[in-house]
Amino acid sequence: MTPPALFAPARLGPLTLRNRFIKAATFEGMAEGAVVSDRLVEFHRRHAAGGVAMTTVAYCAVAPEGRTERDQIWMRPEALPGLRRLTDAVHAEGAAVSAQIGHAGPVADGRSNGRAALGPSTMFSAQGLARVRQASRADIDRITAAHADAALLAVEAGFDAVEIHLGHNYFASSFLSPAINRRGDEYGGSLENRAKVARNAARAVREAVGDRIAVLAKLNMDDGVPGGLWLDESLQVARWLEADGSVDALELTAGSSLLNPMYLFRGDAPLAEFAAAMRNPVVRLGVRLVGGRFIRSYPYQEAFLLDSARQFRAALGLPLVLLGGISQRETAERAMTEGFRFVAMGRALLREPDLINRMERDSGTRSLCVHCNKCMPTIFTGTRCVLADTSD
Repeated sequence: MTPPALFAPARLGPLTLRNRFIKAATFEGMAEGAVVSDRLVEFHRRHAAGGVAMTTVAYCAVAPEGRTERDQIWMRPEALPGLRRLTDAVHAEGAAVSAQIGHAGPVADGRSNGRAALGPSTMFSAQGLARVRQASRADIDRITAAHADAALLAVEAGFDAVEIHLGHNYFASSFLSPAINRRGDEYGGSLENRAKVARNAARAVREAVGDRIAVLAKLNMDDGVPGGLWLDESLQVARWLEADGSVDALELTAGSSLLNPMYLFRGDAPLAEFAAAMRNPVVRLGVRLVGGRFIRSYPYQEAFLLDSARQFRAALGLPLVLLGGISQRETAERAMTEGFRFVAMGRALLREPDLINRMERDSGTRSLCVHCNKCMPTIFTGTRCVLADTSD
């Protein structure tokens, strides 16, 4: 069977995208005052001009306490004018644009936000240096409804899609994780109970937007921590999402921003750069002294999530987006051959925003990304590749 062409149009729910490449959500750190900045507009315009079919705005919190830190977009009427400017700029370059929506849960910085972080169970957050409060049933209901409201605001702002964040031990993902969720009520214990937050959020979004925009979900295949969510349970959650009809595609991811962030990224662990980027001197010292226990190094290889993702491809009819170590054209072509609908790229596009255009013109184009991960600490001052020539 001939695989689909990388640079031919492809359907995603109600959308037709111009090719198979999606700019993955990479938190930009460019939303001063929790609204869109000119820098954020230009960041996504540049990726759109560089050839991706769709760029993903990361990350748009559905509630103020759901931000990872205070200078982060949260979906409210005050954010609407800036979001419209951003979507207009992307559309002018011929690309679609998606809003990654979600609630950071225990990953949120309660001190920065001035509001307690919420999780399935009470715990201490080493990142926020504060206690995470157990979410009540009222909190869960409010956050579920907030996902629907955020999706409706995305429609009003001109977004073509929303990506519901069900990964990285953010709110919904933390409920899925047996290592974090120690509840004894209807949201804890069995997988069916632990999956309620994720499934209800996706259903609420679908009911709110219908088929006006595409709905994706970013789902952890595994947490990368002992006792966390693993492939067998994640695959069952994916089957439920497919049966619910709540999403048009799944983007498969892994790792825990709370407990093991480098499990997703692989490659070098830039400890010195992370320490230097920390605003809190206590956190800065902690990263220098014991950061290696948290920011671990994993060997990089192309398509490092493919082996796990194959199990999802074999079990589901739902369109899947392959993420993780896709920096070369032949890797994307391999994904198409194996039945994935789209590929999502992050670091390689930070290094070269025009990489997709050049790949289309010349099949021998090679990505310059060296997976040093020094882009990661830049999220505090504006996400970028530190090796790129900023004058181009």
